[in-house]
Amino acid sequence: MDIGLNIPKEGAFDLISLGALVHRLDPGVVPFRKATRCDIHVSGGEYNVAANLADCFGLRTAIVTAMVDYPIGDLIAERVRAMGVHAFYKRFKHNGVNGPNMATVYSDRGYGVRPPVVFYNRSNEAAALLKPGDFNWKEIFAGGVRWFHSGGIFASLSATTGELIIEGMQAAKEAGAVVSFDLNYRAKLWGVWGGQQKAQEVMSRIVAHADVLVGNEEDLQLGLGIPGPEVAAASKLDPKAFLAMIETVVQRYPNVKVVATTLREVHSSNRHSWSAVAWINGKAYQAPTCELDVYDRVGGGDGFASGFFYGLLTGEPPEEAVRLGWAHGALLTTFPGDTTMATLEQVRAFARGGSARIQR
Repeated sequence: MDIGLNIPKEGAFDLISLGALVHRLDPGVVPFRKATRCDIHVSGGEYNVAANLADCFGLRTAIVTAMVDYPIGDLIAERVRAMGVHAFYKRFKHNGVNGPNMATVYSDRGYGVRPPVVFYNRSNEAAALLKPGDFNWKEIFAGGVRWFHSGGIFASLSATTGELIIEGMQAAKEAGAVVSFDLNYRAKLWGVWGGQQKAQEVMSRIVAHADVLVGNEEDLQLGLGIPGPEVAAASKLDPKAFLAMIETVVQRYPNVKVVATTLREVHSSNRHSWSAVAWINGKAYQAPTCELDVYDRVGGGDGFASGFFYGLLTGEPPEEAVRLGWAHGALLTTFPGDTTMATLEQVRAFARGGSARIQR
């Protein structure tokens, strides 16, 4: 089937992401007010996709981002290298007192009826200082790039990061790459400098340059202002509300050929029903539904996006691309941290229907 995307067959990089690197402090099931220790996970919505594609799927990926020359930056850079991701950094010097900083995300895991709690310290964040002109896109894309990815978390950081995304997307298009954008609407991040109205203004300009969108019906409604049905009472596993909005999406943004999202019904912090759906050039494809025993839910959506992109990049049939994304996202919730510990063999086995109870 024609999926509507002209993906280059070759390139020095299979995917390049533009976004912020962060470190997440994770006290496990203990809430922060009682925590005595934390694990440190290196993360970032845009980075996670590049890291998953490199480590699990064996693709050549890179991250374009800010880096601060101090010990926290060194820690993060070491993990980027360990995941096999090439880095294009704009470097900042830390003044020893108040930055610029690599952002900190605080996220416990919750347990049972107690949900996870997420909050941030993004004060004087280096990535928020990034602006158009900071990177030489011709040099970055000189060897060829097949796919360029960014997201709404990076767009939300400042008035200049959205402009940098647009600059990067335009350069990627000139280089022949497919361009994707994960809406990832975060009310807390947008709320400090413009709120929902600013989010829609910025993200609608960005999406005008995208071929592929990742985001659920809430992202479409809040991040793009796409009208949709009231979904609060509907099953989170029913794709009807999501698919009903696609016609409006493609009318506004005729450049968009693919829209995909995960479907998740949360029964408790550790028990989720999980599926996924994608609209690909006029046709809908849905993954099966499985029951997840969740160890750490952070990064599951990025896990889906990376597996889905892998399927499209490698020429898998659309239904198989959706299954690969669904399977990898499911597996990612069984590991600590925000990036993958799965192997491609495990992903393919799960996509074929292994181990979990699948409701067909």
